[in-house]
Amino acid sequence: MRSGARAARARALAVLRVRGRALAVALLPAALAVVLLAGGVTGRLEGPGWDAARWAVSGAAVAVLLGAVGVGAVIARARPALTPTVEIAEAAAPDLYRMVRDLAARLAVPAPSAIALTPDCDSWLEDRTHRAHRLPGGAHDPAGAAPVLVIGSPFLWWMRVGELRAVLAPVVAGTGPSAHPDIAAARRFVRGLDAAVALPARPDLGPVRRLGARAAGAVARLMLRAAREHAAEMERGVAAAASERAQTVDYGLRIVAQEQVGLAYAGWDRLLSRVALPAWRMGRWPSRLDAGVVSALTELSRRDRLAEGFTSRLGERPACDLLEEPGLVDEATSLLAARLFHGGPAEPGPDWAPVDWQQYPEEVVDRKWRTEAARLHRVLDRLGIRATPEGPTLTRVLDHFSTADDGETLAAALSAELSREERAPHGDAPAEAPPTAHAPPPAPAPSAAPAPVAGTAPAADAGRTSGPGHTTGTGRRGDGTVPYPAPIPGTGRAADTGHTTGTGRRGDGTAAAPGGGTDAPAPAALAPAIRGADDLPLLPLQPPRSGRELLADHVLAMVCCAAVDTAGAAPGLDWLDGPVLLVGDGGGRRRADVAPGVLALIEEADPEPLRGWLASVGARPEKPVRLV
Repeated sequence: MRSGARAARARALAVLRVRGRALAVALLPAALAVVLLAGGVTGRLEGPGWDAARWAVSGAAVAVLLGAVGVGAVIARARPALTPTVEIAEAAAPDLYRMVRDLAARLAVPAPSAIALTPDCDSWLEDRTHRAHRLPGGAHDPAGAAPVLVIGSPFLWWMRVGELRAVLAPVVAGTGPSAHPDIAAARRFVRGLDAAVALPARPDLGPVRRLGARAAGAVARLMLRAAREHAAEMERGVAAAASERAQTVDYGLRIVAQEQVGLAYAGWDRLLSRVALPAWRMGRWPSRLDAGVVSALTELSRRDRLAEGFTSRLGERPACDLLEEPGLVDEATSLLAARLFHGGPAEPGPDWAPVDWQQYPEEVVDRKWRTEAARLHRVLDRLGIRATPEGPTLTRVLDHFSTADDGETLAAALSAELSREERAPHGDAPAEAPPTAHAPPPAPAPSAAPAPVAGTAPAADAGRTSGPGHTTGTGRRGDGTVPYPAPIPGTGRAADTGHTTGTGRRGDGTAAAPGGGTDAPAPAALAPAIRGADDLPLLPLQPPRSGRELLADHVLAMVCCAAVDTAGAAPGLDWLDGPVLLVGDGGGRRRADVAPGVLALIEEADPEPLRGWLASVGARPEKPVRLV
């Protein structure tokens, strides 16, 4: 521990020496001007040549000093990057704050000044003592305060209290080295340089200010390049010292908890890219992502037959019980995740509404399929493809691909149509109205245990990282309570967005209300607030879909609509693969052969494999489907 701390302090001094050298370079012309002026006063440096040198050097010194003052002011005033987080007040999580403070006391380090959550599978300390980051009237982050502890929100829902404490131990231990004056000063200097380098990219700067910001940014970039290696080694030393100090606290449990970290990351990635992203594209945002990741990890564990080996975890208290209102926190982090990974609006509205897991199949999956099917038929109309008299049918699509030379024209037209809809104002975009009335209503969905159809997700992901489960086959804990959303028979959906804890209350701390709401709003002191989210960077989960991928998605959507409307199939939700189609007797078994039929139609213009699949599920392609 001492060696890591000494190395960190040595590197911090090296970073500060970079600042000292820059200051020395700025003062060098002034020092030379003082020497020349002193020589003139004493009579040792007289003559026209020395007079000219005095004027030139003095002018250069003034210019350099003014420039140095300007660059220093820019670096000092530049706003360092602030991670967008959900602030958790102590009144909203007294047990969590108590656990962190007890952990800091055991480690003999200062306790973090505050706690915040991020929609990511990571945890770290963040210094928010810059004047631009201080909360108005806030008392927990004055200058010189301890850093803020940022915790990945999926950890709170997936991990037990003991596991979370073990995972946070090396993070909290980092407050010790962070309190050293040299390390704190070096970090502030590096953050200021980094902010100054990024300053010219701000869109609100005028031409004159942008020119000055570029000059200051160039100087800051030189100093940052000189200090980068020392700063990196300083952080490694801090991490090493924190890790050594944390070995005295829950070391054995931390090894087990690290397995849960990897498992949580795998489930969170699948949930965002397969389940949340389709909803975000439809203008809806799942409001219980953290509760959903538990169901995703449970399904991942069940598929890999690992759940039985980890049933001992079920008797322990889940970490989300450390929050007074987990449901409110989950909703806030879910909205922040939508803004970070999709660029959604900051506030819910008519075109950006929350959706709970119970309504996901109807409000997201079915709507997604029918919107894409409608887009496919609009593009066919614009290309002059003959429409069937009955209305929009799958037969029209099959006939087009069987007679067309290739699908590149249709794929390009779909890409252009989607781009036009994304650029157009809401009023000009094709309205997502209720289903048209020229098609028969869908057959009632049978109710039986679900088994979603394969083909809506790449098969290559079947071998991704898996991990332990935490529920039995009935979705209940070993103590008989339901820790997380248990599947609803016949739909594959969760019975509730919260969970029942050992205290007999739901995980969101409230009784369920119709539509997934709550009976009464929480007190303002318990409501989480998103901080650092004024100008969020967009971190897309996936690259833009190619024309061929768009074409496959739209044809698959049309196939699903035909199966739902003519064969009694139903939209469903698979926690790992997202939107799926439930078909078969009793309402749902997974068919793994729909994707090859769609690909054969698109790539080989061969409709027979898809026609065979449709016949096997009882779908009638000649019947019209409902569109939006």
